[in-house]
Amino acid sequence: MIGRLLSFLVCVLMPALVPAPALAQSTQSIGEAGIVLDTPTGKIVGSLLLPAAAGPVPVALIIAGSGPTDRDGNSSMIPGRNDSLRMLAQALARAGIASVRYDKRGIGASAQAMQSESALRFETYIDDAAAWVGRLRKDPRFSRVAVIGHSEGSLIGMVAARQAGADAFVSIAGVGTPLPAVLRRQLADKLPPDLLKENERILGALERGQTVDGVSPLLAALYRPSVQPYLISQFRYVPAERIAALSVPVLIVQGTTDIQVGVEDARALKKANPGARLEIVEGMNHVLKMVPADGAQLASYGDPALPLAPALVGAVTSFLHGAMGR
Repeated sequence: MIGRLLSFLVCVLMPALVPAPALAQSTQSIGEAGIVLDTPTGKIVGSLLLPAAAGPVPVALIIAGSGPTDRDGNSSMIPGRNDSLRMLAQALARAGIASVRYDKRGIGASAQAMQSESALRFETYIDDAAAWVGRLRKDPRFSRVAVIGHSEGSLIGMVAARQAGADAFVSIAGVGTPLPAVLRRQLADKLPPDLLKENERILGALERGQTVDGVSPLLAALYRPSVQPYLISQFRYVPAERIAALSVPVLIVQGTTDIQVGVEDARALKKANPGARLEIVEGMNHVLKMVPADGAQLASYGDPALPLAPALVGAVTSFLHGAMGR
């Protein structure tokens, strides 16, 4: 049971650390075109979806969450697919907003862009996102550029949006506290006392910028030596501080049946940036579908037949129209 839980946590909390083959379910839909960001260590591959509209249009960069999650919102560690980010891109196109979503380093078609997991840092993901924003800003097809970050992509996105000068930012299911607090919260009632003690020892060391030897096999998926430098780099980022630094229009969206991120996280982000718009979507879970709190949560992570929460689509499209124009 502990092993299954930790495997799920690795999938939803950790970076894309092990290169994986391109996922078959990431096939492009009608109207999509491939788009590539060249970097010194390889190509970051994405999908561009343009609306049927004349003249320059607003564009949103969509950043996926943690773990081996591809540009469509699907994970190689969970059977099936949910296609949440692909559906979001399609909804934006219907509303006249272009989008780019991409496989992060180590994932899908961008697998070869990550040289080794021990060399990966949180800043690598931030720099990639900022480079995408810079590229889109120079493209004459686009009038303004927004960043949409889901889950871990929220923190990546809010830093990149400020770094690259995006025109608006949307956080969807973004945590309001640093990753160590998230890990403590997620594991508090799920590990036996001996593993909780070891978990705290490891987290304390990483928070001090120190790597740890002799990690228990049951915790190795989260804290193996090669991933520790990445965690140390991410632990330095406080979401509340980063969203407070944004001076552009901000939307914060959170579902009430999300088993990974809570409404309290969204409220913490809102408190840090009082000018932000906060939308609480009743009944929406972490993969942006309408699922009861006591329902088949894990099944929804692999069910593409479930549509996006309508209130999410309405909130994001109306916000972007107001922030960037049609």
